[in-house]
Amino acid sequence: MKFSRILLFSLLFFTLFSAFTMKNKDKDKPVYVFGIAASFADTVVYYTQVQLLDSVRLNKNGFLPQREVYASQLKSFLEYSKQKPNYTCMIYFSENKGKLEKEATKLQDRYRQNKSLVEPIDSVEFLFKKPQK
Repeated sequence: MKFSRILLFSLLFFTLFSAFTMKNKDKDKPVYVFGIAASFADTVVYYTQVQLLDSVRLNKNGFLPQREVYASQLKSFLEYSKQKPNYTCMIYFSENKGKLEKEATKLQDRYRQNKSLVEPIDSVEFLFKKPQK
């Protein structure tokens, strides 16, 4: 009798607490991204607003898959829409929008201290798109 109570209590305890610790790790967390483009030949630095990437997950190492494609999207936009060739484009990403916005502000301030003209790219003009597989 005593053994069955201990077993029942243990089973109830295990079931109750395991339900709280089970998380769906496969669920997509939102990934936010912004890009910045700079050139050694120009003092103008372009940056995008922080944008939400739809249906994108970070890989098991915490990196954005195909991030070079997002950088090339920004580079292509600058080359064809703004006629600004030879810009180096960098992509910053995070699952935390607040941290990413702070990083964007810090980078913009750093470029402004170097006497660069920091110019935004409006979200109406340019949005990052998920690459096709």
